[in-house]
Amino acid sequence: MKHRILPLWNLIVILGVFVGTPQISRANDSRAHTGPQISGAYQLLQKTDQGAKTRVRLQVRLVNHGQRDLHVQRVTLWDSRHPEKGATQACSIVIPAGRSADITQQFVIGHPEIELWQRGSAPRLVLEMQSPNGRRTTESVRLSQTSGRKGE
Repeated sequence: MKHRILPLWNLIVILGVFVGTPQISRANDSRAHTGPQISGAYQLLQKTDQGAKTRVRLQVRLVNHGQRDLHVQRVTLWDSRHPEKGATQACSIVIPAGRSADITQQFVIGHPEIELWQRGSAPRLVLEMQSPNGRRTTESVRLSQTSGRKGE
C-alpha cells in the first residue's frame, strides 16, 4: 500500500514543479531585464544653417521596454560635451508600456555635432520624466539612425 501512495506524492510534486516554473521564470525575466528601459531611433528631417549653429528637425521614435507608461516632460539633445542652449525642449509625451511613440522636435546645435552624426556618431537624448507619484527622473537614450535621411 505504501508503494501506491509514494508514486502519487511524487506525481503531485512533479506537477507542482512544472506548474510553478513558468511563473518563476516570468518573474525572473522581468527583474533580469538589464538593458535600457527606453531605446530610440531618429531621422533627420531638416537642417538649416544659422551662422555658427544649425537648426535641425528630427523625427524620433522612442520605444518603452518597461512595465509602466512613461510621461516625458522635457527632451534635451545632448552632444559629446554639453547641451547647447537651444537643445532643450519642453514637451508632453506619454510612451505606453511595451509600445512606442513618435515625436518631431527642433533643436539648435553646433556644426561640429552634425559633422559627428555624418561620421556615424549617434546623438543622445536626455529625457526628463515624471512618475505617477510626482518624482522626476532622467534617462539617456542613444539614438540609432533610421534609413531615408531626408535632411541631408
